[in-house]
Amino acid sequence: MFILENIKKLKSTILSISLATLLVSSAHAASSVDGAVKYPVKDGKYTQYHVNTQDTKEFNIGRDATKTEIAAWDLDVAYDNSGLPEFEMKHGKVVLDENGKPKKAEGSVELGNELYDAQCVMCHGDFGSGGKGYPKLAGGTVASLKHQRLNPADENPDPDNPDKTIGSYWPYASTLFWYIQESMPFNHPKSLTNSETYALTAYLLSVNNITIDGQELDDDFVLDKEKFQKIVMPNVNGFYPETNTPENPKKGVENMTKFLSDPTNYGKGTRCMKDCIKGDVENLVLRIQEDLSKAANEPLSTARELPKVDASKSAPGQADYENAGCSACHSNTAIGAPVVGDKAAWDKVVSKGLEQVYSNGINGINAMPPKGGADISDEKFKQIIDYMINSSK
Repeated sequence: MFILENIKKLKSTILSISLATLLVSSAHAASSVDGAVKYPVKDGKYTQYHVNTQDTKEFNIGRDATKTEIAAWDLDVAYDNSGLPEFEMKHGKVVLDENGKPKKAEGSVELGNELYDAQCVMCHGDFGSGGKGYPKLAGGTVASLKHQRLNPADENPDPDNPDKTIGSYWPYASTLFWYIQESMPFNHPKSLTNSETYALTAYLLSVNNITIDGQELDDDFVLDKEKFQKIVMPNVNGFYPETNTPENPKKGVENMTKFLSDPTNYGKGTRCMKDCIKGDVENLVLRIQEDLSKAANEPLSTARELPKVDASKSAPGQADYENAGCSACHSNTAIGAPVVGDKAAWDKVVSKGLEQVYSNGINGINAMPPKGGADISDEKFKQIIDYMINSSK
């Protein structure tokens, strides 16, 4: 248990550290910290990087972003749903329908199901059940959040984890919408339209048995900005202390300060100083496997290129397979793409016919963008596919 220092003393210490940091920065410090390793600043350089000794009171670089440019990137949605889109947008401008009017952003559970099966299921599993090394999105209960894995040395250790999913843990649905639109699918983020994002959000809420204004989300349910306002997540009151105090922003800070200042919030266990854990501790300790300190003072490489594969010493398509970055997905079982060397997986792919496999790869399929995002000719891409197939027989 930790007891907080006197708050006045703490504030003075923080102020002293801040002033010291400012003074050291202004004087171009003789050392700097990077990844917990301390490097010297020598001859005006920090490893391979020059330390700026110029007056940086003002910058005059580039130009101000236009309103359209800002709108194209301003996608965040706050916990109170401010920022949710009402219309379809493209490149920061409202999309018009065939009648020249703003096209409403909305999506059904059914469409969300189709999108999920096409772009999400390979990582997050059927119905959000999890798998392939990525978290599950559905299931769990609010009650499970009280589970706490206790130390094996405790009298009654609890082996169960809190089951944190969208339905059991997340307090606001706005986080779901925002995260999907900003970051999903992981290999092509920001590619979903507003309507597709509403559809995926609706589907994931449905598999978590979330209702909206008492209505179950069946396949025909269509989610839009207006209906979104009525979503109340099961764990909306599960976080404390209360920090969302828009009527008085300072109140949230006060609530947090009060909570952190009370040591009883951290537990009242009995202090143990010797032989606290009974049994083998090797399974409880995480250790760094490699010593990185030996290379800590080596100069950083200035090379910008990836190592090239010598095509003359490799099978047709192998060099392009490596240089185009195909192995990022096709050598990692967690991604869900058929892994090179997995005969069963590639037998299933080839059963569709080689021309169909070529077409799927060139035009894109499921979460894979056309040609995997590589800028190469169709013929070279076919050689890559041939290489992967031949290497998996």
